[in-house]
Amino acid sequence: FVPKTDNQSDLEGPHRNAGPWLCSICSQQNDTSCMSCEVCGVLRDLSLYFNNTNEPEGGAKRRNKHSGVSVLARSLFTPSSPKSKAIVFSDGFRGNKNATGHMQASLGTLHKTFMTHKQRHNIVPFKFDIPSPDDMVSIGLKSSRHLRKDIPGKMVMGDDDLVAEKDTSTDPSSSVKLDELGGNSSSVAANTRNETLILDNELQHLSLERKPKNSKAKIKKPVPVSQYKPEPWMLQGEDQEMPRQLNLAIVGHVDSGKSTLCGRLLHALGRISKKQMHKNEKEAKEKGKGSFAYAWAMDESADERARGITMNVGVAYFDTKNYQVVMLDSPGHKDFVPNMISGVTQADAAVLVVDASLGSFESGMGVNGVGQTKEHSQLIRSFGVENLIVAVNKMDSVEYSAERFNYVKSQLGIFLRSCGYKESAITWVPLSAMENENLVTAASDTRLSSWFHGTCLLEAIDSSAAPHRDVSKPLRLPICDVISSHVLGQVAVCGKVVCGAIRSDSKVLVMPSGELATVKIIERDSSRLSSARAGDNIAIGLQGIDPIHVMSGGVLCHPDYPVSVASSLELKILVLDITVPILPGLQFELHAHHAKVSASLVRIVSLLDQKTGKASARKPRMLTARQAAVVEVRLEREVCVEEFGTLKALGRAFLRSQGSTVAVGVVTRVVQVQGERAEQAS
Repeated sequence: FVPKTDNQSDLEGPHRNAGPWLCSICSQQNDTSCMSCEVCGVLRDLSLYFNNTNEPEGGAKRRNKHSGVSVLARSLFTPSSPKSKAIVFSDGFRGNKNATGHMQASLGTLHKTFMTHKQRHNIVPFKFDIPSPDDMVSIGLKSSRHLRKDIPGKMVMGDDDLVAEKDTSTDPSSSVKLDELGGNSSSVAANTRNETLILDNELQHLSLERKPKNSKAKIKKPVPVSQYKPEPWMLQGEDQEMPRQLNLAIVGHVDSGKSTLCGRLLHALGRISKKQMHKNEKEAKEKGKGSFAYAWAMDESADERARGITMNVGVAYFDTKNYQVVMLDSPGHKDFVPNMISGVTQADAAVLVVDASLGSFESGMGVNGVGQTKEHSQLIRSFGVENLIVAVNKMDSVEYSAERFNYVKSQLGIFLRSCGYKESAITWVPLSAMENENLVTAASDTRLSSWFHGTCLLEAIDSSAAPHRDVSKPLRLPICDVISSHVLGQVAVCGKVVCGAIRSDSKVLVMPSGELATVKIIERDSSRLSSARAGDNIAIGLQGIDPIHVMSGGVLCHPDYPVSVASSLELKILVLDITVPILPGLQFELHAHHAKVSASLVRIVSLLDQKTGKASARKPRMLTARQAAVVEVRLEREVCVEEFGTLKALGRAFLRSQGSTVAVGVVTRVVQVQGERAEQAS
C-alpha cells in the first residue's frame, strides 16, 4: 500500500476489482476503464469516491491546518462533521451524509465520476497555503481604512466616465508591513505580497468626487471683442465688383397672394422653366386648384399643396441691376407665425402684401381681433427692417379703383407710422399678381396706368437702400436649419452671416455645444464659394463634428470669440395689443433669431416712459397693452444671444403666448451665462 499525498486524487489509487464489471442495477457488462455504467449511469464502486467514516482524518486536518484560510473557504470545503449520518448503499458500502441530507465528496472526484472520458477537464483543487482572492480584497480594504488621511491624488467620477488622477511622487505609506495589514507573512509568497501592496497603494491614491450634472464642454475663455482685427482676405470682397445680396422677406395676411406673387415674379424673370410651369398648371387643375399654379412654385411640399397655404419659409433667388435677391416667402397663417419669425429674422428689406378686395383687407387689419397684417408689420419692424414695400395686391378684384387704393393706404399708413416706420421709407405699389400687372414692368391696363405713375414692384426692390455689412466683428452665423445633401455632406447648415466672414477649410466653434468643426464647402444659390461675408445667405458643409451637436438656433462663431450662452435674460419690451394683462410667472415662448425656447417671467423690474425711456415706476404688479417695461425672464434651456448694444441681430427677442405675439423687445443684459453657472455648480 502506497500512502497518498494530500493533493493526490482518490482515483489515482488501484482498483479493487479487475476485469469487466457487472452493473448491480441493469446487469450491463462495462469495461474496466468505465467508472460508471454506460446505460443507467450508476457508480461502479462508491467506496472509491466517498470518504469512509473509518478513514484516518489526517488529510482533513492537513487541509484545515492554515489559520489564514477565509471563513468563506472553510465553509465551502469543510470535511464531514461529526453529526453526519452513516448510510448503506446497495453494494454494502457505508458512506457519509451530513445534516442537510446531502452526500459529501470532493469536486474532482464527482467530476471524474459523472463525466465521460472525453468531457473531463483536469481540475486541480485550490491550495490554501496562500491567501484566497477574497482575502486579498479584504486585506486591501482594511489597510485603506487606516491610511485614508493622506491622499496624494483624487478620482473624479461623473455619470458616464471615471477619470483617475495619480500623484507621481512616492508615497511612504506604501511600505507598510504586511503584518500591519492583517496578513500572515509566514504563509504568503513573495509575489502575492507584492500584489497586495500594489493594490493597497492604489486604493490609498483614490478618492471619489462627483462632477456637476450640468457640466458642459470646456470652452476657451473668450477674448475681448475689442481686440479683434479682421484678416486681410475678409476685406478683399469690398473692393471687387460682385453682386450684393439683399434678403427680402415677403409677409402678409393669409390668402393675400404672397406665394402667387413670388411665383409670378420668378416666372416673369425666367427663373421657372416652361416645362415646370406647365407641370404645375396640370397638377393644379387636376386637384381643382387652377389658380394655385404660380403659388406651387414656392409651395412644393405635399401638405402645403393639399391645404392651399404656406407652412414653411420658401427660399428663391433672382437678380436685379443692383442686387442678387434672396426671396423669403413667409407663411401668413397665425398657426405658423413661429416659422415666419425663424425665417424672416434674416431680412434686410420686406414686402408687405395686402389684399385690396372688400372684406379681406379689413380681416387682415383685425377688425374682430388682431390680424396678421398688423402682427407681421410689428414683427418686421422689430427685426430691424426700416425699408418697407407695401404691395396692394388683387387690384383687379376692385376694378383697379384709385379710391380703394387710397383707403388702404390711409388706414394702413397710420398703423405703420405707429410701429416706427418713416413715411419716406415706405413705398406703395398697387398691382395684380395673377394678371401680371405692375410686377416687372409698368402697368399695361389703362384702369391702373391712368392714375398711378409710380414704380413697379421690381424697380422698388432694386431701389432699396443697401444694407450695412459689418466685417469688423468676429464671425456670427445663426443656424437657420440643419440639412443633409450629397454635395454638402451629412452635416450641413444654412443661414445668414450677420457679421464677420467665413471661408473653406477654416475652423468654427459651434455653440452652445462648444464643439469645433471644419468648414469644407460653402454654397450660395447652388454655386460654390471660397468665402462668404456679412450679409450672405449661404449653406455650409461641416466636418469633424457629431450631428447631435448641431441644431437649429445655434450659432457658428470664431473659435477665439464665442457667443454668449444665456439661461436668464433682462429684456426691454414693448407690450402689444393684448386683452389679458401680463403678470409675473407667465409661461411663454421666447424667440431669438432662429432659436425658440420656453421661458417664464421672473419679475417686472420697472415701467418705462416711452418718450424719455426712463423708469417711471418700480416693480409694477402687471403690464397692460402698449406699455414699455424692463423684465427678467428665465429660460428653460440655454440660448445663444448677445446684448442689443453689442450685436443687434442676436439681441432681439419676441414673446408669444397662446398663439399670439404679446411683446417684442431687445436684450439689455445677459443675467447668467454658461461659464458663470458652471463655476457656481463647482
